[in-house]
Amino acid sequence: MTDESAAVTGAATEATALFRHARDFLQVHREDYDTAYRDFRWPDLGEFNYATDWFDVLAADHGDDTALWVVEEDGGETRLTFAELALLSQRFAGFLRQSNVQAGDRVLMMLGNCAPLWVAMLGCIRTGAVMIPATTLLSPAELDDRIARGKVRAVVAAAADTSKFGPETADLVRLSVGTAQGWLSYDDAVAEEVTPVAGGGTHANDTLLLYFTSGTTAQPKLVEHTQASYPVGHLSTMYWIGLQPGDRHLNVSSPGWAKHAWSCFFAPWNAGATIVIYNYARFDATALLDVMARVGVTTFCAPPTVWRMITQAELGAHRLSLRECVGAGEPLNPEVIGQIQRAWGITIRDGYGQTETTAQIGNSPGVPVKLGSMGLPLPGYVVSLVDPSTGEVGPDGELCLELARRPLGLMRGYRDDAGRTAESLRGGFYHTGDMAAVDDEGYITFVGRSDDVFKASDYRICPFELESVLIEHPAVAEAAVVPSPDPVRLAVPKAFVVPAAGFAPGPELARDLLRFAREQLAPYKRIRRIEFAELPKTISGKIRRVELRDGEAERAGSGSRGEHDYSEDDFPDLKT
Repeated sequence: MTDESAAVTGAATEATALFRHARDFLQVHREDYDTAYRDFRWPDLGEFNYATDWFDVLAADHGDDTALWVVEEDGGETRLTFAELALLSQRFAGFLRQSNVQAGDRVLMMLGNCAPLWVAMLGCIRTGAVMIPATTLLSPAELDDRIARGKVRAVVAAAADTSKFGPETADLVRLSVGTAQGWLSYDDAVAEEVTPVAGGGTHANDTLLLYFTSGTTAQPKLVEHTQASYPVGHLSTMYWIGLQPGDRHLNVSSPGWAKHAWSCFFAPWNAGATIVIYNYARFDATALLDVMARVGVTTFCAPPTVWRMITQAELGAHRLSLRECVGAGEPLNPEVIGQIQRAWGITIRDGYGQTETTAQIGNSPGVPVKLGSMGLPLPGYVVSLVDPSTGEVGPDGELCLELARRPLGLMRGYRDDAGRTAESLRGGFYHTGDMAAVDDEGYITFVGRSDDVFKASDYRICPFELESVLIEHPAVAEAAVVPSPDPVRLAVPKAFVVPAAGFAPGPELARDLLRFAREQLAPYKRIRRIEFAELPKTISGKIRRVELRDGEAERAGSGSRGEHDYSEDDFPDLKT
């Protein structure tokens, strides 16, 4: 690692040249998919540090340009240039060094969409510290798990959330944005008195990020990314979105989730664009459109839930500057795409990726969009559809990535879990766990999950985690959680429950279980519907969630409800 006593000037390195060459190639061929896909090559990097080898170069070349523009709900805003962010993050890196946070130490980041989040992330990258992003929705118990399994050395959190951290974390380096008793101050960390540290000198294969993500077991998996796999890997995401230097890019996403790093950090800055953030407590489509019009947003990304809400606003009431619109999470309804096309003259382009990867598949600029399709493999990704039974590659099967031409944007593996890593990388492929089909023109269409993980309001939900919580209640003998269709959230978690002996199904028990679950789970995982029923099982005793899932979809289509079917909407006291 390299220490500097003053802010660096952003001198270009060999790694900078290799990265820039790959980036410029994709931008030159942004509407020439065939050439971009055929001829793009990931840069072969030795040493690489995104903050010093790329961001500081942007700061040197475009120091007065706005790098980050955060607009608050009340109209207030924070604007930081590339030069300002470079200096603040160098001070933050210096403070980490003073606090004895070293390369390889784990730093849990639990901040909302405030400017200190970007400063802290760049500061950690400089020092080689390993970031563990965490949503502010986590409960104290979930935080305890992440701190223990993540082997956390330091924490950066908002003052309002510090109460979630128990006395057992007092030995950690704890930094608070805002005043919190017993915590170090973020303001002190970026004060003029702090000696800036440029950092750098990290190897491209050094660990950069650890993401907790839901799987098919009780414990979330810990996805490991390197100094190259996300920073450089998101060149594919930049290409899919169609980002160009000088763009003002707004992505609707919450910190702590991989999509935030995708489109609120790496992809825009890879292009030299401005990251625009609308920081709201409660989503309001009209307010969002007002901000987009005022700021002059040129590229926009949002999950399908947000797109559906936007179509309920007066689309023609705003003079927007949009050139590109994309969506990710699941295929968008053609009606939504049509409404935006008619109102704005822009086609929303779908894309696909995972926490474990950058954007793998997408409808990129200049390529005709097929409604319902995720698009074509993006530059740097070789996609195969593998039959789960035979292992043969064909027109449908599990969506896999060829390891013989391993994409740089693929994770290193699941940290501290060699078994899961080997399972996901078996047979010469990385297995996504998603089923898809490809047509004669190479367009790939998502079919469904190969396991039972589903999405609710664009958050991945692991049924096992929710079921494990319900089983802790003495009134629950068995439980199975499946997605229940919802017009706004796409789906919400619904639990099918077999009451334990001595407990009778009814509204009082339903209210008790819904309240119990919401006390134990983060809000995005909240069980919102409960039905008391017998669970269908295989001959070996395994619950057949597919039957419950299909039956729930049929009932939702007909508008019918079972005899003992309850929703949180039935209980006004649960809506507060």
